[in-house]
Amino acid sequence: MRNSENVFHLAIPCSHLGDAFDFYVTKLGCKLARRYPDRITLDFFGDQVVCHRSQKIDEDPEMYPRHFGITFKHREDWDRLLNLAQKRELPFFQEPMRRFEGLVEEHWTFLLIDPSNNILEFKYYLDPQMMY
Repeated sequence: MRNSENVFHLAIPCSHLGDAFDFYVTKLGCKLARRYPDRITLDFFGDQVVCHRSQKIDEDPEMYPRHFGITFKHREDWDRLLNLAQKRELPFFQEPMRRFEGLVEEHWTFLLIDPSNNILEFKYYLDPQMMY
């Protein structure tokens, strides 16, 4: 079972490392962990995302089946990131919206798209037991 000493790892394609650095570090506020000629490793909200330089970029991305992101436990954290994304004019793939209204799995969500067309979802469930 995962504990706070363990970190989830995700590798994603990236067409240009400078653009990825600008999006994830400068604008989104992630911490740069390492940089190599072919990749950057990020502290993505406590987990590890590695942007690998690649020519295999999805030119017509869709949310399903491939996206990643963070499910926030506290609404104020979700609001804070949403405000940051709007203030820094990050590109939205989908504007903020409420899903499954009136059901136990009701949540707020928004999606961003990075310079290499990777889709990031950020959500907050009204019932924290629905996070998983």
